Amino acid sequence: MIDLNEGKAAFLNDFERQEAFLSRFGSKGLHDLRRSALSRFEELGFPSPSEEEWRFTPLGPLTKIPFQLSPNGISQRESEVAERLQPMGIAPPDAVLLLNGRCARPLNSAGLPENACVQPLLLALSEKQEFVERHLGRYASFETHPFTALNTAFIGDGAFVYIPKNTTVTKPIFLVYWSQSSGEPTVTHPRTLIVAEESSQATIVEVFLGRPNDVYLTNAVAEVVCGPNASIDYYKIQDESKEAFHVHTLQVQQSRDSTFSSHAFAFGSVLARNEINSVLDDEGCSCTLNGLYFASGHQLIDNHTRIEHARPHCSSHELYKGILDGHGHGVFNGRIHVHPNAQKTDAKQTNMTLLLSDDAVIHSQPQLEIFADDVKCTHGATIGQLDADALFYLRTRGIGKEEARSLLTYAFANDIIQRVRVDLVRRQLEALFLHRHQPTGGRTT
Repeated sequence: MIDLNEGKAAFLNDFERQEAFLSRFGSKGLHDLRRSALSRFEELGFPSPSEEEWRFTPLGPLTKIPFQLSPNGISQRESEVAERLQPMGIAPPDAVLLLNGRCARPLNSAGLPENACVQPLLLALSEKQEFVERHLGRYASFETHPFTALNTAFIGDGAFVYIPKNTTVTKPIFLVYWSQSSGEPTVTHPRTLIVAEESSQATIVEVFLGRPNDVYLTNAVAEVVCGPNASIDYYKIQDESKEAFHVHTLQVQQSRDSTFSSHAFAFGSVLARNEINSVLDDEGCSCTLNGLYFASGHQLIDNHTRIEHARPHCSSHELYKGILDGHGHGVFNGRIHVHPNAQKTDAKQTNMTLLLSDDAVIHSQPQLEIFADDVKCTHGATIGQLDADALFYLRTRGIGKEEARSLLTYAFANDIIQRVRVDLVRRQLEALFLHRHQPTGGRTT
């Protein structure tokens, strides 16, 4: 048996050193929050496969690696990051760039509307302490989630996005997180806080990248607050090192008549755990969760979603698609929870998986928990392989076997890709699926 808590002591020991640095930022209340989160992490420890929510996510390999906090100094050359961003059409001046969890370059704010704010979290804690602390750590609960507890204990730098009332940000806001190890495996705990006030609108794109083949852990948490009638279109692209570990929790709090949509794309990391929790906390809310992931080699990509219908007259729609090749392992655990007073709920959940290899594995668990009687809720899952007739048809038209498989795989993914409203992101995803993630016919990539 692997002792899942053998690596816990290293994180506990690192806390005091990090807290000495962070003590200059935030109030006593924030420091108390950090210490409470650390105590909770110490109590919980790392989850084991015996826990229902983690039974398909083996953490033994992660806990055996002696991760160290990345140093405060940032030695990474921005040119290397810019090279990775260039195919996506993202230039560093037009994005918040965070290297190993710390801000290296703030956003060029020239294109932002008046009073809108996109800045490093540490700077926001210095300049807007009372407002930021009113929201920071108030939605993503660490009581039952050890990785969220760990992130909260190490709240430091990250990104803060504020959209004032009646404000529309027309250009997408890019938040780029770059991770790398420096001789030894490193860990970062980036935090994102997005507050959209009444009748505001914005598009946020979070991108997680890293130096290829580096071993590191990205443990990220994002909190999104949607005010009345606010609209947030959120994108997450995770394409980190194939030797890295990635754990990300997105917590969304929605007010009356707000609209939130998430489009999550996962391709990197040897083990990735993506969690999205949205609370529809007033009438008229709308929530859309779309996801697309590709696992090959020995990758494991685990997607957990939970939509809380807490009030009447709300709607949610969820579509997740997975493509698994080689010995790729996928998990989808989606839950829609309808509270007793959430009448007139309209919810739909669908999970679809394409297996390109006999060795690929998928665990799909779409779930409904309904405690109201006047609702319209559906859920379902499908698992299959490439259509043999369609493959034969393409072959008879002179298209090679691998090219035909690639086209059919792209057709499966295209439904999600075409829902992306940011042109340069959509074009990059199209190119990625047509050229980079071509099927291997059962071989690892």
